[in-house]
Amino acid sequence: MNMKHYPDTSSSPDFSLLEKEIIKFWQENKIFEQSVKKRSKDHCFVFYDGPPFANGLPHYGHLLTGFIKDAFARYQTMLQKRVERRFGWDCHGLPAEMGAEKELGISGRTEIEKFGIKKFNNHCRTSVMKFSSEWEKYVNRQARWVDFHNDYKTMDKSFMESVMWAFKQLYDKGLVYESIRVVPYSWACETPLSNFETRLDNAYREKISKAVTVAFELLENPKQFKQKCRLLAWTTTPWTLPSNLALAVGEDIEYCMVLVNGEVCIFAESYLEKFVSHCEQSNIQYENCNTKLKASDLAGLSYKPLFDYFKDTKNAFRVFIADYVTAEDGTGVVHTAPGFGEEDFYLCQSHDIRAVCPIDNGGKFTAEVSDLTGVHVFDANDTVIKKLKEQGSWFKTEQHIHNYSHCWRTDTPLIYRTMPSWYVAVTKFKGRMTELNKRVNWMPNHIRDGQFGKWLEGAHDWSISRNRFWGTPIPVWKSDDAKYPRVDVYGSIAELERDFNVKIDDLHRPFIDTLIRPNPDDPTGKSVMRRVPDVFDCWFESGSMPFAQVHYPFENKEWFEKNFPADFITEYIAQTRGWFYTLFVLSTALFDSEPFKNCICHGVVLDVKGQKLSKRLNNYADPMEVFDKCGSDALRFLMLSGSIVCGGNLLLDKEGKSIRDILKDVIKPIWNSYHFFTMYANADGIRAEVCKDYQSTIDRYMISKCFEAVESIQASMNNYNSQEACKTLMNFFEVLNNWYIRRSRERFWKNDLDQDKTDAYNVLYTVFYYILRAAAPLLPLITETIWQGLEYKETSVHLADFPQSDRYDSELIAKMDLVREICNSALSIRNTFNMRIRQPLGSMTIYHRSSCDFLKNEYQEIIRDEVNVKELEIVSDLKEVASLELKLNFPLLGKKVADKIKKLVQYVKEEKWRQIENEQIFLGDETESYTIEKGEYELLLKANSEYSSVFDNNKGIVVLSTELNDELILEGLARDVVRLIQETRKQADFHISDRIRVIIKAEDEKIKEAITTWNKYIKEQTLALSLDTNKEIEADFYSKEYQDLIVGIKLIKLQS
Repeated sequence: MNMKHYPDTSSSPDFSLLEKEIIKFWQENKIFEQSVKKRSKDHCFVFYDGPPFANGLPHYGHLLTGFIKDAFARYQTMLQKRVERRFGWDCHGLPAEMGAEKELGISGRTEIEKFGIKKFNNHCRTSVMKFSSEWEKYVNRQARWVDFHNDYKTMDKSFMESVMWAFKQLYDKGLVYESIRVVPYSWACETPLSNFETRLDNAYREKISKAVTVAFELLENPKQFKQKCRLLAWTTTPWTLPSNLALAVGEDIEYCMVLVNGEVCIFAESYLEKFVSHCEQSNIQYENCNTKLKASDLAGLSYKPLFDYFKDTKNAFRVFIADYVTAEDGTGVVHTAPGFGEEDFYLCQSHDIRAVCPIDNGGKFTAEVSDLTGVHVFDANDTVIKKLKEQGSWFKTEQHIHNYSHCWRTDTPLIYRTMPSWYVAVTKFKGRMTELNKRVNWMPNHIRDGQFGKWLEGAHDWSISRNRFWGTPIPVWKSDDAKYPRVDVYGSIAELERDFNVKIDDLHRPFIDTLIRPNPDDPTGKSVMRRVPDVFDCWFESGSMPFAQVHYPFENKEWFEKNFPADFITEYIAQTRGWFYTLFVLSTALFDSEPFKNCICHGVVLDVKGQKLSKRLNNYADPMEVFDKCGSDALRFLMLSGSIVCGGNLLLDKEGKSIRDILKDVIKPIWNSYHFFTMYANADGIRAEVCKDYQSTIDRYMISKCFEAVESIQASMNNYNSQEACKTLMNFFEVLNNWYIRRSRERFWKNDLDQDKTDAYNVLYTVFYYILRAAAPLLPLITETIWQGLEYKETSVHLADFPQSDRYDSELIAKMDLVREICNSALSIRNTFNMRIRQPLGSMTIYHRSSCDFLKNEYQEIIRDEVNVKELEIVSDLKEVASLELKLNFPLLGKKVADKIKKLVQYVKEEKWRQIENEQIFLGDETESYTIEKGEYELLLKANSEYSSVFDNNKGIVVLSTELNDELILEGLARDVVRLIQETRKQADFHISDRIRVIIKAEDEKIKEAITTWNKYIKEQTLALSLDTNKEIEADFYSKEYQDLIVGIKLIKLQS
């Protein structure tokens, strides 16, 4: 019995079980920790891990981002970089507060304050980390290495202090200010949102609104009209009409006047058709006055307020010209409520009209609008319309479908309203952000000047304060007496402790709100400094993550400044308007630098119908179930190899077929090559060695092919292109399994352990030594399993360096790759015409446009053996096998010689063309001719025989002879018998080294003749010591059906 040097492996292992064993090995031996510690702190690779919320379980989007981060982190580690992977948690903001409200059974600001801010925030602190242990399980199971023990949390005092420092820096630079503006407002969350939050995924969706056309009565008539005049204005927000303070008209719009019931209606001429249609449908009498007005005729006119709520507002209820007014959807007259529209606000501000905003934090009308007090704005439309009808101001109501912004947390429609807020003055430095953006390597690259670049160009000032409870406090203290104004902005805990003479252990509300002190600028000593009540937008905290996670500048100052900006970052593509954007804003404002050097914007995981994965639709499987069934390497490879890493989307079926396909097409082939090696190496008792020098052509080819693959994978990973790296890996194992191993089977099968056989083992062992390391970032678990089984010197493949590709024979690769392509083309002919490969054919003819002189001796023998043909003929005259067909590139030629296309087509049909120098094509005759260039045409080979196939991009063609004689038929039958015996060996669970005896009972004379003629060959191929025929098939015979015959086989295992 030979000594076994490698593990006994199964041909069909439980990959999930193997993965769990590896994960356990990593944890017990602290492999991740070792991989970091062994790398120098002077050579760091920094990537930013976008902090998730831990108040929900990870989904496939989180797993995808994690796979990408882990793959490139492992790769850079293998390049001898120190890659610290500190995990982070988003803890503050709306997601945390809403989760806490739901758990506590309370809702809204009033109930929170009644419950108690301290108790509420304490609950947030606990609730927000509820699923942290579950997160750790998911992340560990997906084979992602992160440091959970040294994690950072945005609610940590150190993190919050760095956020405060950032604000103070911006304040000192004049880049933050407080202002009242119209902002997107979530009445469900009772808080304003950032402008970019309204551009996140699904923030805009279709909404059906009641659009109303309203008649505003002018107090002054244009052009001395005697009749009462009314301006028609159209709005999709009737609830804002009680707050109307002005009307706006467009400078370039022409207005018309139509007489209705003794009153003149004025509106844009482009609205006339709709107006007439409505009048006719409603039996309203009208008469066109045939008088045109310009905006200047209307500007400055006063009108009667629709409602009396704000009738005494100074400078209000007049008509103004505004450049944003169009007549595309409405009447060319825009109702203006400065409390509820950004453009409205600035227009009224320019005319010294104060904004009114008569709603509370929950979106309900206050007592200022007495008829609607306590009514929610979206419930007020019908009441407003009813009152308009009663007073004769209503013209018509219609249903209007439009895209409308919704709250990204509650899915409720937003409103726009005036609110005081602190802003980052992004518009002051957005030009610099655009410049810095040019330095970032975006994947896909169109993001730079497209989605992200255009977003930067149109960036607005950023509202960063929230009137909420759980978050980093805005570090601003103001005097409570306007007579003695003073503003203090704090950038550190030390400054707070100095001024307020108190030890600070927590920066959260309500403690921070208790810090008050006398106003130093008040000589009376009566006023005090109180903190403004707002907290930071949690996006400001996320944007502070690069420096706040290391408590910069209070700690790690040198490390941060040396390692900023980050080398790499990745999130899904919508973060161009979220985290990537906030990182860019703060990085530019604070450090005049881009925040990262390389960024992958990946796509979204959807179901097979293109829908988002959701519990409601029940259209996805629990990732843990997928890991248990297929393992995590399969899901990782599916994601890393797809277009989703380049911004596309992945359609994932709930049943897991796409993941099982990866298991079958990628993981299993890799395992099969390893299983083949261990099975045969153990049978021969051989311990293989890493060796790169070989005599055999196929050995040298396989080693070169390995080095080529390693080099290609490294180039792809350097370019952050996992998709191409995965493709290279798949192609390599296709060559290893279906070319090298299959063509070398006889070397492993033979009895003698000679140098040829030893070389074959060493080639496999060497190839694994290189390719496993190259593949480790892409398939960390299966590569680790195989690495440990082959017992290389490093404890773990992930502690090894990425392989340095040696010089390889590219000429040999080109030749053998062409040989493989020739063989594949010939085999495709066999497949098309159902000619089994075991049946030898008489001959094969090859033509190639370039030289195929190298196809002799060994290469010819490979082709003959692979295709199973007896003779091989290489011809130089194309006419023997095919003809050339010229195909014109019409799109290119159409731009160049559009008027000559018909003539060129005629010459092609008449075959009046030929190839000339420099890959040009001459078309025509003595009277007229044309020359077209490479790229403007394509040359196609048109075979003379149906048993043919082209290869090498139409440069070559193979033709098979399909005539069979008795000799060929008998050999084919003998090969069939070998296959049947081998299948029976497998079904009988015989070991590959077992010698056997075979008894075959065949009724068919041709089968008998084939066995007799090829007896020695059959025994050699099946390791049979004897082969007997024509004995009766007994009950213990194994029977195998062969076409219309029955072949009986009995295997007798020899005693060792």
